[in-house]
Amino acid sequence: MTGGSNKNNPLAFRRSLTIAPGDGLHPNSLLKPKISDISLTSSMETLQPPQLAEGGNAAGSNILKEKLSTSSLSSSVPTIAPPPTPASPFSTSGPSYDVLGRLVYIPPLPAPPKVKWAKFFPGGYDPKYQIPLKGTKMMYAIQAIGGLAILFYGYDQGVMSGVVINDDFKRLMKLDSSPQTARDSAAIGGIVAIYYAGSLIGGMVGGFLGDEIGRVKTTIFGCLVGIVGAALQASTQSFGWMCAARVISGFGTGHLNAIIPVWSSEMASHDGRGAILAFEFFLNIAGLAFAYWLEFGLKYASSRSQSFVWRFPLAFQLVFLVILVGLFSLFPESPRWLAKVGREDDARQVLAVLRTEDGDTNDEKVNEEMYSIMEVVDVERKMESSNNYTAMIFGSRKKDDGCNKLHLPRRTWLVIGLQIWQELTGIGVVTVYAPTVFQSASYTSYKADWLSGVNNIFYMFSVLVAVFTLDRVGRRVTLYWGAIIMAISLALCTVGARFAVRTTGSEQAAWGAVVASFTFIYTSTFGASWLTVPWLYPTEIFPLFVRAKGGAVSVLGWSIGNGVVTEITPFLFNAIGEWTFLLFCLLNVLALPYIYFLYPETAGKSLESMDVLFAQDSIFVHRQAKALAQLEKTNPQLVHDMESGKAQIVHAEESGPSKMTGMATPNELSEKLVEVAKAENM
Repeated sequence: MTGGSNKNNPLAFRRSLTIAPGDGLHPNSLLKPKISDISLTSSMETLQPPQLAEGGNAAGSNILKEKLSTSSLSSSVPTIAPPPTPASPFSTSGPSYDVLGRLVYIPPLPAPPKVKWAKFFPGGYDPKYQIPLKGTKMMYAIQAIGGLAILFYGYDQGVMSGVVINDDFKRLMKLDSSPQTARDSAAIGGIVAIYYAGSLIGGMVGGFLGDEIGRVKTTIFGCLVGIVGAALQASTQSFGWMCAARVISGFGTGHLNAIIPVWSSEMASHDGRGAILAFEFFLNIAGLAFAYWLEFGLKYASSRSQSFVWRFPLAFQLVFLVILVGLFSLFPESPRWLAKVGREDDARQVLAVLRTEDGDTNDEKVNEEMYSIMEVVDVERKMESSNNYTAMIFGSRKKDDGCNKLHLPRRTWLVIGLQIWQELTGIGVVTVYAPTVFQSASYTSYKADWLSGVNNIFYMFSVLVAVFTLDRVGRRVTLYWGAIIMAISLALCTVGARFAVRTTGSEQAAWGAVVASFTFIYTSTFGASWLTVPWLYPTEIFPLFVRAKGGAVSVLGWSIGNGVVTEITPFLFNAIGEWTFLLFCLLNVLALPYIYFLYPETAGKSLESMDVLFAQDSIFVHRQAKALAQLEKTNPQLVHDMESGKAQIVHAEESGPSKMTGMATPNELSEKLVEVAKAENM
């Protein structure tokens, strides 16, 4: 039996009953007579499958055929009680057809046991309470709720830019020295940066919880922690209090950062993941811009006290979080996670709601995707021993462990590295310290604040470019052109800022305009390129059994990069002034070879086919691509089997390794492909 959620329903076997291996490959037309012989009109008792005697599976299959062809299940026929023998023709595995004629895949390994402590976490997915939307409307709703979570993340990240420059806040924190001392610069940077220490820990915990208790429960838990952190920030009375509140808030937000991109990606079709994530990050920057303009309005257009001016924006975080807590349980759980934990019926129902306009669970596309997911579940249940951060980051001590064969450590460090490089491009300098950037170009405090707000609006709308280009031009090209334009912009900002502080009058205004213009170009370019790809990449390259943890290690890299940049930026401006721009210009240039040699393209590829991209031992993209291109020529069936998690890669006697017979597990994939490459003189 495969359907566990309806085991008490007397007619449940009608959906979950699986024909024995001898019948599994018959066309649907041959199955219909067998199904039609079963009368379901008056039976209120569930058919119990006959158990095998010593005859094994074949004998049991014959018994089943006789039962199906001769038995009528009327109210007068009692339940068939199974004799105490070990096996059943119903307990088959692999490709088969259910009694409705749908091709299904049944993993031989059982689903992991239910996590007992999950009940202590509030919320969770229940099909009975799912919002009544289907198809395109459901995807729009998913984008909206996921976007709200990302909107909060942007707001939470940007709100401190107006808080740390508020005079009342600095007096309360005892950081109001004038001119600012090195100690106070470090402390202000520390208040901003310590948030990322919390998000680092929260992201790792969120990744673990996401795999164990599901994406929905983890998101709700993160929101509840975020509510506590936001309340503590808004009511802070001291430097220590504020730092503790920032850590708690970062811990909660880290859960959302790790889970929401993964959840959205697993709900989307493979050719629309980039556009969906890009739209969510449009809302992310909208949150950042909203935070900035709210603080700008309170600062210059409000008669409220200075304390209210910075406390209210911190308290406003609660609005986003309360909405998320109230609504998120009404949305579907990831179908891939549901399949992984043995809830195949729920997974099929979610796929039907996402992919069809009428929720048809028998739709051909739904069946194909469900079959593909279950094939990968089969493989990845065998890999659960590698489902931990130690194996992902450092590899397994056992040389032949699947973690090493699937190159999980390489994938993990690529994800961490890409997030760190995202921050080293310099975006944190502009988003958090934008007023300081414009003041370095000799603008007044009011003009610097105003320009910072306008820059955030340009930043927000630039993300829409990625909605239309990310899936079309690919991830690598997007990172290339982004780094090149950002490097040029920062170089010209260096020149403009240097002359702006050394000239006066109209000449100074002209150089200041150069800084403002190329800051706008830099920020818009980042929004259209580097903002989205580092968050999209981990949702694509990790296998299902560690995908939530993959999102978590992405947050690890993001937190490290953000923490370092926001901590050192006040020092850089005090120490080297406008040369800060040139430093980040050079880092953008250095990012180009890093991307060119190490990061394979993932656009347009299904989530289930990512293992193919990382099957080679070589870390260099072009060697991987060359080997796989040759393999597709010589053995396209092998590539297909690799994509589905099954590879026929055992040697033939004397035909060489490019001739494959028999079956082997993906654990052998890497070394066999190396042999293929050698045999083809590559």
